Amino acid sequence: MRRLHHLPLSPFSRKVRLVLAEKKIEVELIEEKPWEKRMEFLLLNPAAQVPVLQIDGLTLSDSVAICEYLDEVYPDIALMPRTPEARAEVRRLVHWFDDKFHREVTENLLYERVTKKIKKTGYPDGSRIREGTNAIKYHLDYLDWLLDKRKWLAGDEMTLADFAAAAHLSCLDYIDDVDWTRSEHVKDWYARIKSRPAFRGILADALPGMRPPPHYADLDF
Repeated sequence: MRRLHHLPLSPFSRKVRLVLAEKKIEVELIEEKPWEKRMEFLLLNPAAQVPVLQIDGLTLSDSVAICEYLDEVYPDIALMPRTPEARAEVRRLVHWFDDKFHREVTENLLYERVTKKIKKTGYPDGSRIREGTNAIKYHLDYLDWLLDKRKWLAGDEMTLADFAAAAHLSCLDYIDDVDWTRSEHVKDWYARIKSRPAFRGILADALPGMRPPPHYADLDF
């Protein structure tokens, strides 16, 4: 049985969900709160982190490892380019979002506004929220610069880099923390990617007591 242990507003979980959906690989979604450190989950991943994918008789963890496994084993819809140079650019951008963007933006906005509430670990830190609000402007400007020269983030074809970026931005869009008026290039790119069938599950996510803004699931913004 194919199972994905995930957290709905985890950008790393969403990235894997997007890849699975794009490749039309059906899985059972199992919501996991990793901070609870359930023994059954720790046996799957001692790091106590989502996502964890059970597929092909394997138990895979770490979103990058999972996504590259899926692209190698299910290559009909490729999300990594053919040439080493192009693959290097995709990996650079995936790392940009999963490391730099995550540290500077996602942790400061999503985790302060949402994760603390879910975990009941205190109130949001205003200084961190301000830091994240300022940092996202820089990242949106960088995306604007890339998309001024490219159709997709890493080049002429949609790749894993686009899903990595969209995973983070979709989480932040759920809490209305993305200024889509800052760049028409970025807004048009996101409208294209969230209009893909693979995005339907992401746009259908609903957290109890936390409604997304009206434009969240609007394909035309």
